[in-house]
Amino acid sequence: MFVRRSAALLLCLFSFCMLNASLANADERKTVRPYPALRIAPHVWAIHGPLGSPTVENQGFMNNPAWVETANSVVVIDPGSSLYAGRMVVDQIRQHTRKPISHVFNTHVHGDHWLGNQAMLEENPNAHILAHPLMIAEAKATAADEWLAQMSKVTDGYTDGTQAVIPAQAVDNDITLTIGGLTFHILAPPKAHSGTDIMIHLREEGVLFAGDNVLSGRIARMDDATFRGNINACNVALASGARIILPGHGPTGGVETIITFRTLLTTLYETTRRYYSEGIEAYEAKPRVKQALAPFQGWVEFERNIGKQIELAYLEAEQADFE
Repeated sequence: MFVRRSAALLLCLFSFCMLNASLANADERKTVRPYPALRIAPHVWAIHGPLGSPTVENQGFMNNPAWVETANSVVVIDPGSSLYAGRMVVDQIRQHTRKPISHVFNTHVHGDHWLGNQAMLEENPNAHILAHPLMIAEAKATAADEWLAQMSKVTDGYTDGTQAVIPAQAVDNDITLTIGGLTFHILAPPKAHSGTDIMIHLREEGVLFAGDNVLSGRIARMDDATFRGNINACNVALASGARIILPGHGPTGGVETIITFRTLLTTLYETTRRYYSEGIEAYEAKPRVKQALAPFQGWVEFERNIGKQIELAYLEAEQADFE
C-alpha cells in the first residue's frame, strides 16, 4: 500500500513539475499575436501596428516595425514595445529570410518603438543597435525604467519580463552607413517629435523611415517636442527626396503623408499662436482651433490629446516672444 501511494505521489509530483516547466517554457516563448508584413519596396518590409495607445487588447504593440534585407543581413528599424513584440517581428522576418539581423535602428526614446531590442539580441547577440546620442542618454537616465513601468501598467503586466536593451552605438545627423550594399542616410533635425529623433533614408529604395516625426491617422504626443521643430523635421523629410514614407504610426504612403502631417502641425501651431497674440486664453481658443482642424478630427487620439496640444502650442508661442 505504501509503495503504491508513494508511486502515485511521485507521479503527481512529476506531472506537476512537467506542467510548470511547460508553462514556464510557454511564457519564455510568449509573443504578441502576429501581424502580417507588407513589402513596401523591393528590399523593405513593414508591419503596420494598430493605431491608438498600448493596451491589454493590443498587448502593448502599436508601432510600425520594419526591416531591410541587404545582400548579407537584415537591418531592423523600431522592433516594437516589448520582448514579445520583438519576437513577433523576428517571426515575421523569418518567413522571408534566414539572413542574420546585423543592425537595429531605434528612431527615438519612446519605448513603444525600441523595447523590442531584447528580442533582436536574443536572435543575434552580436547585432549592432544604433540611436541618437540623446536617446541613449535619456534611456540610461530615467526613460528606460519609466517606459518599462508604463508598458507593464497599460498592458496589465503582459510585457513583464522585458528588459531595456539600450542602444550602444550613437548616430547623428548626416551620418551615412553602407550595410550590405545599401545606403542608410541618417537625418536628425533637432527638437522634433521627442528631441531624440532620427529618420533613416534608404537611398537606393527611396524609402524614409520617419519615426514619429511623421504620423498618419493618429495625433502625436508633443510633450517632449516643439511644433516648430517637428514642422522643420517634416521639411527635412520632404527635402530627402524619398518617395515611400513609413510613418511611426499609420499606413505607408508617399510624400503626401508628410505634407498632410505638416499641415496638421502648422495649422494647430499657427492658429493657436494667432489667438495667443490676440490675448485669447487657451481655454477660449480650444473650440476655434478644433474647428480649424476639422479635417483631422477623425484621427485616433484627437479628442484625447487636442486640449494638451493647444496648451503646449500656447507655451511655445509665449516662449517664441522671448527669443
